[in-house]
Amino acid sequence: MHLKDRDRKLIWHPFTQEKTAESSIAIKRGYGSYLYDTDDKPYLDLISSWWVNLHGHAHPNIVKAIHRQSMTLEHVIFAGFTHEPAVQLCEKLQPLLPGFSKFFFSDNGSTAVEVALKMAYQYWRNQGVLKRTIFLSFDGGYHGDTFGAMSVGVKSGFHTLFSDLFFPVLTIPFPATWDGDEAIESKEAYALEVLASHLSSSGDSIVALVLEPLIQGANGMKMCRPAFVKQVVHLVQNYGILVIFDEVMTGFGRTGTYFCFEQINIIPDFVCLAKGLTGGFLPLALTITTESVYNAFWDEPLNKSFAHGHSYTANPLGCAAAIASLDLLIQPSTMQSIQAIHHTHTKEILNLPAKHRRTTGTIAAFDVDNPQAFKKKCFEQGLLIRPLGNAVYLLPPYSTTVPELEEAYKKIKNIIFDIQLKKT
Repeated sequence: MHLKDRDRKLIWHPFTQEKTAESSIAIKRGYGSYLYDTDDKPYLDLISSWWVNLHGHAHPNIVKAIHRQSMTLEHVIFAGFTHEPAVQLCEKLQPLLPGFSKFFFSDNGSTAVEVALKMAYQYWRNQGVLKRTIFLSFDGGYHGDTFGAMSVGVKSGFHTLFSDLFFPVLTIPFPATWDGDEAIESKEAYALEVLASHLSSSGDSIVALVLEPLIQGANGMKMCRPAFVKQVVHLVQNYGILVIFDEVMTGFGRTGTYFCFEQINIIPDFVCLAKGLTGGFLPLALTITTESVYNAFWDEPLNKSFAHGHSYTANPLGCAAAIASLDLLIQPSTMQSIQAIHHTHTKEILNLPAKHRRTTGTIAAFDVDNPQAFKKKCFEQGLLIRPLGNAVYLLPPYSTTVPELEEAYKKIKNIIFDIQLKKT
């Protein structure tokens, strides 16, 4: 029996309506920027396999790091114990995160956000401030699938079924923009007006603002301007509200700097990291915060400690992979080339039936009218692209070469043209 048929009998896949979905593509190996199915057909992984593979698949440096670590220590309880890979990882990250000093480990993006939400809430409780019980987020923001993350993602469209179980959240319109957007200033003004209203009525009751800085990933790679985010953060900080940057997708160079907050010139109270942290090899996440937040928990009573943890907290294998990935990240890569190619070719795509061209760093996106037909033809052409609604996006691993990306864009333009030709 073929692997995809065996899968069909047993596996329940994420974000999939199993009754109507086509059989899964059976992948047997990956290397560099490519995945290979069981018939050895190559697929150029233009979405970094859900945004995690920074340096491509099976990178030998990370493989070796995991192997070396597995021969020494595969895991140890992290309550009351520590180990070299965890400490070394934080030491390597800290210079890239000025203003931050404390690192809390978890397993994935949802848990990294969940930790930040709980820390922010308890930060106020530990200081005797009981009236701050509301969170603030953006319409369309997606922060994960645990209940806290779903609550602040209440307007994402992914979690409506569970909304009766969410805690109180106020939301702000997200002023998504693109090249040639003549309405951006009015959209931003309206969003700031809504924010001002929330702050006027509830500013002293808000725990924290949670946002994906610059880019809302799952909402269709919607982008906003750094100056707008800076205005928002300044306004909420005037009310003493904590700020949580969910950089699960945007971290590690994806937006052109190591982290988004560098472009905004803002130090938030929390940064949440996951996805690319280990280069796509193993689940690992970090919630990183400041000495000021940490000091609110520095006390004798146990009920003022942060009583939260995971079985695989700071797993040594994951930490070893993350260290190797960071070492690769700070070396010269194709990041600048990817940005330049995105800029050139998405301009050309606007001459075809596509709209709302937008790029930030190594992320490019545009909208098409028939995303499912587009996706199917991409698979046929050996391109791994998974549209988000009508939004087609490219977020390739840094291993992607200039010729590979140039060829991919050539295929994409032909696919858009062919779909339009068949419609007419």
